[in-house]
Amino acid sequence: MHDLIIIGSGPAGLSAAVYAKRAGLDTLVLEKNPMSGGQVLNTYEVDNYLGMPGINGFDMGMQFREHADKLGVEFKECLVCSIEDAGEKKVISVDDGGRLEAKAVILATGAVHASLCVPGEERFTGKGVSYCATCDGAFYRGKRAAVVGGGDVALEDAIYLARMCEKVYLLHRRDELRGADILQRELKALPNVEILYSHVVEEIQGEDSVERLLVKNLKTEESFALEASGVFVAVGIRPVTELVAPFDICDEGGYVAAGEDCATKTQGLFAAGDVRKKPLRQIVTAVADGANAAMSAAAYVRSCL
Repeated sequence: MHDLIIIGSGPAGLSAAVYAKRAGLDTLVLEKNPMSGGQVLNTYEVDNYLGMPGINGFDMGMQFREHADKLGVEFKECLVCSIEDAGEKKVISVDDGGRLEAKAVILATGAVHASLCVPGEERFTGKGVSYCATCDGAFYRGKRAAVVGGGDVALEDAIYLARMCEKVYLLHRRDELRGADILQRELKALPNVEILYSHVVEEIQGEDSVERLLVKNLKTEESFALEASGVFVAVGIRPVTELVAPFDICDEGGYVAAGEDCATKTQGLFAAGDVRKKPLRQIVTAVADGANAAMSAAAYVRSCL
C-alpha cells in the first residue's frame, strides 16, 4: 500500500512527485513511456518558463526527471489499465497483471494531439504526416512543408520549419490566427512562410509518401492541390482521461473537473496538468497543478490516519 500513486510523469506528474516526496509520502510514479517529460520532450524551444529562457524542451524534461530522481522518487514503467475506487484505497491494474494500491491517486496523464480526420492522414502518418515538427522537421530540409492550425503550437512549428524548409504553408480554417502576438509577428516577418487563411485540408495525397494536399478555400468553396512533402498537424489536443470515465468527473470535452486544489469529487482522486479543466494549459500551470495536487493528496492521506 502506497500513500500516493501518480499516473504520468510529464511536468505535472514530476512536480507532484517532488512535492509529495518532500512531504514524506510513500510515492510511486507510473509512466507508460520509456522517458519522462510528456509533450515538453517534443518542444524545440521553451521561452516562457520563468528563469529558463530559450531552454530546449528535451533538456527541460530531463532536468525535471533528474530532480525527482535525486529525491529518490520511485518510478515504474507500465501501462495503467484501470483505476478502482475501493473506499479508503484506490486499486490500479497495470498491463503486467499487477494490482497496485494507494491511499490517494493523482491523474497526470496529459493530453494527445488531435487529428484532422481526413483521407490519407492515417495512411501517411510517419510518411509525411507528423504531429511534432521538432521531431521530424529535419527530414524536410530544403523541401516544402505545410502546418495546419492557428494556435501557439502551429505558429511555433511554422517558425521552426521555416529555418530549414524551402517553403512553409500555414493553413488555418479561420480568418485570423489565435496564437500569441509575439509569435504572429515573428511568423509574418519570415519571407518563406505563406499563411492561407480560411483554408482546410480535404485530403492528403501521394504514392509512397506525402506529395500534395487537396486544400479547400472556405470562402470561395474552391479546391486546389498544394505541393508539400510534409504535413504537420497542430489543431489541438485531447485529454487522456479514459481511465477516470467511470468516476463521472469529466466535462463534455473530456477534461477533469477539479479546482485549484486539484481535488475531484471522488475522495482521494486528484487531477493535475493538461487533464484538468482550466483556462490556460502551459508547462508552468502544469507544474503548479502538480504542487497543489501533491499538497492536497498529502492532507488527504494525513486525514485518513
